[in-house]
Amino acid sequence: MAVTQQEIENRLWDAADELRVAMPEAQYASVVFPLMFWKYLSDTWEHQHEEFLAENEGLKGLSAEEAREIEYRDYQSFEIPFIHPGTVKQRRASWSSILATITQPGLGQRVRASLQAIETANPDKFSRLFGSMTWTSEEVLSGEVLAAVMQAMDRTPKMHEGNMSHDVLGGAYEYLLKRFSDGSGTRAGQFFTPREVVELLVEVLTPKGYESVYDPTCGSGGMLIASANLLKARGGRGYTLTLYGQEAVQDTAGVARMNLFMHNLTQFKVEVGDTLKDPRFKKPDGSVAQFDVIVANPPYSLKWKPWTNDPRAIGGTAPAKSADWAFVQHMIASMDPKKGRAGVVLPHGVLFRGGEEGAIRRRVLEDDLLEAVIGLPANLFYNTTIPTCVLVFRAPGTKAPERQDGVVFIDASTRFTKAPKRNILTDADIADVVTTYHSKFDADGDPAASDGDGGLAARFAPLSEIVLNRYDLNIGLYIKHAAAEQEDLGTLIDAYNVARAERQKVEQRMLAVLASAGIEGFDE
Repeated sequence: MAVTQQEIENRLWDAADELRVAMPEAQYASVVFPLMFWKYLSDTWEHQHEEFLAENEGLKGLSAEEAREIEYRDYQSFEIPFIHPGTVKQRRASWSSILATITQPGLGQRVRASLQAIETANPDKFSRLFGSMTWTSEEVLSGEVLAAVMQAMDRTPKMHEGNMSHDVLGGAYEYLLKRFSDGSGTRAGQFFTPREVVELLVEVLTPKGYESVYDPTCGSGGMLIASANLLKARGGRGYTLTLYGQEAVQDTAGVARMNLFMHNLTQFKVEVGDTLKDPRFKKPDGSVAQFDVIVANPPYSLKWKPWTNDPRAIGGTAPAKSADWAFVQHMIASMDPKKGRAGVVLPHGVLFRGGEEGAIRRRVLEDDLLEAVIGLPANLFYNTTIPTCVLVFRAPGTKAPERQDGVVFIDASTRFTKAPKRNILTDADIADVVTTYHSKFDADGDPAASDGDGGLAARFAPLSEIVLNRYDLNIGLYIKHAAAEQEDLGTLIDAYNVARAERQKVEQRMLAVLASAGIEGFDE
């Protein structure tokens, strides 16, 4: 009997819930996902091994090496090796083998040795897959609790293709990601972007078969998986995409790799490192690699060490107090020159902040790289309640003719449904935004009536108008009715602080000029 989605989700959550006595919910993922993936690998390997034995009874006269060669050539796609091979302690690094020793001391050490052995035996597939594995230490997680988690997870049906589809497996993984995020508050934003925001970004960029997709801050890999899922839903083959991701946190990168495997996606590379400081995907000449589609939800207003003479710094270098535009610059540099497009979620401050950020924004606009600004509702994310926006970029000269030398503005700030912990975009909301984005615009910059704009306020603003607004991209300047609705307290405070700081700089320069001219006693 086929395993239902609800059944596997409930049993996996029961296993995760055993951790409640040992750690906060925000840390569950570092334990549950490695265990879940280990069980999946073990169940799959054992299922294939049983098929090999059943179908090859006539090969009993072969040596162990000959039998192994046939099994790994025709049946197995990865290896579950032995720990301490050739000794009396020899034990296969499988879930069932270690589960048989669950009452013996040192369970965490045996689990760690098993996971490390699998990584070592499959360097091309599983190198660094399981993360730091600090949870295998008795000081972090007691053997009793680890045993309880494993026993609860063992009540989950066998996780292999003969028993459940990859859609069910991938769905269960996504369920746990969301459940952990719902329960872990602001920390969830480190690795999980809400499903509907991911779908919106991917729908706008529309990956096509055999293209490359890159996420420079990939978290748990959701945007890469959504790209493949969208292609599949539209009758294409998601597995033809080549997927690339970089993630600064080692354990989170491991979560992404496991997530991709669970969704039966194997054409991927996920690297660990700081994308701004040390981009891991490069061309032979040392410049950053380029991709067809780039998607990202980077950490907002991240403090960073600005570049020195970095070729990515188009228009200048972002200030140390906020790396928002540095991530944009990296994504622009990463776009394929013929068909590259990029979508990024950022706070509204990127639309109007001055100084170095204003200079970068001006250069990007003058080079006609920005195609669209989509204003999103407040409180969509797990780690912030502020309203955000999607910026869509295209490689130089690749915009549609009617969209050149200007920017499409879409206001979706009021399109949401309230949920207990945050606001959500419905499927209808996403569809309306995507429809509006793909609309044609008439001579006045409004969506053509025949296209259907989904009831959203939208407008194409020519560059000449943006120049008159001093390269400020605040949506309220271009969609007038959006001004009152969109300017929530957080956005207003951000704008006020920027204006106040700039006013103080101007006053200081003015006072210095007056003093040098011998004019004293000037009051503010």
